[in-house]
This record gives sequence, C-alpha cells and structure tokens, in this order.
Amino acid sequence: MPRIAKSSAGSGNVFADLGFANANEMMAKSELVRHINKIIEQRGLTQVEAAQLLGVNQPKVSALKRGRLTDFSIDRLMRFLVALGQEIDISVRPAPHAGLRVAQAATSSRRFTPLERDAPSNF
Repeated sequence: MPRIAKSSAGSGNVFADLGFANANEMMAKSELVRHINKIIEQRGLTQVEAAQLLGVNQPKVSALKRGRLTDFSIDRLMRFLVALGQEIDISVRPAPHAGLRVAQAATSSRRFTPLERDAPSNF
C-alpha cells in the first residue's frame, strides 16, 4: 500500500516554519535580496558592475546572488536598494500578528523628497 505524505499549510514564512528564532528578520532580508537580485538581473549587470554601484566587492554580490543573508543587515540591504535607484517606504501600523514584511508597491501616489546626505535630522 502506498504511503501518503502528510502535509500542512505553511505560515507564509518558511523560516518560521523551519523553526528559526529570527524568522521575521530572515524573511525580510530574503525579500530585500530578491528585489536587489531582480534589479541586477533586469539591468543585465555583471557582478563586478553591480559591486561598483553598491560600493562593495564582487564576492559580496556573489553572496547576495546565492542568498547568503547572514553577511548583510536589513539597513545595508536597504542602502543597496537606494543605490540601485529604489525608493524605500517604511510604514508602521497595528497588525493582528506583529512582524516585519517587505512588499513591492506598484506605484505610490505620495512621494517624499529624498533627504540630503549631510542635512541635519529633525528627529
């Protein structure tokens, strides 16, 4: 008699399903890396060209391409996206299940003026 494999619905976060303690952070990083790799691929950039844009060496881009998440903070990945000409939008709101989520917006009706690098912060 054939064995029937048991399955269950996932949570939407493979890292949580596998029991990682920092599952939300890992999921957010993987989504940011997915966006970075997609942009690099769409532009047809070599790893060396991408490294120059991101301000890192080629082995770091290789690590990104292979999904090596531990070498990069969320902040650093967001800076890479900005270097690739992307706008980062962070929103905070009540949620039934608190966590970290990365989403790609189609278009935004609200635009923010980029801050100058050396401008004093109002915070």
